[in-house]
Amino acid sequence: MGAGAVEDLLRWGTQRLADAGVASARHDAHALLLHASGLSRTQLLTLDAAAEVPGATGYQALVDERAARVPLQHLTGKAYFRHLELAVGPGVFTPRPETELLAGEAVEHARRLLSRASTPVVVDLGTGSGAIAAAVATEARGARVLAVEKGLDAHAWAARNVEGTGVELRLGDLADAFADLDGQVDIVVSNPPYIPPDAVPVDPEVRDHDPDLALYGGGEDGLDAVRAVERTARRLLRPGGLLLVEHADTQGESAPAVLRATAAWRDVTDLPDLTGRPRYVRAFRLDAAGGTR
Repeated sequence: MGAGAVEDLLRWGTQRLADAGVASARHDAHALLLHASGLSRTQLLTLDAAAEVPGATGYQALVDERAARVPLQHLTGKAYFRHLELAVGPGVFTPRPETELLAGEAVEHARRLLSRASTPVVVDLGTGSGAIAAAVATEARGARVLAVEKGLDAHAWAARNVEGTGVELRLGDLADAFADLDGQVDIVVSNPPYIPPDAVPVDPEVRDHDPDLALYGGGEDGLDAVRAVERTARRLLRPGGLLLVEHADTQGESAPAVLRATAAWRDVTDLPDLTGRPRYVRAFRLDAAGGTR
């Protein structure tokens, strides 16, 4: 297919992606054309109808890759999360809109602490692309934000994304991270892996392109990583400190049960995402006497 006008290219790309089963075909076709052409939305919309579109050949190659279910974010090299544009690609979990509420609650709690003239310490366990940590650091300026990531590739992406935000990024396992901060942290937030080993995702974009380290939580129920987060948070948090941890929409009872199985937490509450599905647990750290400070 030769280069053509914008609408011709968009029509072709949308149909190609729709035929491949891409749900957001028109959106993705438009995003790929913007990326391939190097034009802004305004420039693309105002291009003369008879004009050849820059990068049309590259666009067609990108559409073919997207039709093969390579994630859009890997093709454009960026993902959007709250107010951020993040660099992403092979080797890192692509942040999802479902996680934005989790990050938002961490931001709001950090802001409340800042309003009391304190300097909250926030830890993101298993930061992946750095999305949650960067969101908290940029939306609750003045908080001390730290993050840890085990995967070498993901850590490299996170380093790019937190540069200039003040986030203190470490390479390591969330299970034993931040021993120097025991009992000093105000907020622990985490989107850990939580897929059970027998629940391989049907979606090829998740199954074939997100790293296994970010998907499979371990244990028969997929919740071993959540258990590790709970243990680490129990060690790190001050009495009254906040824990926020994401889980699968099928784990609305089993994930909170991980916290309720210990005597370390109060007000264990499971909360929904924007679609109304169970998505994350909120709890507050008890002190040794069973109260909060």
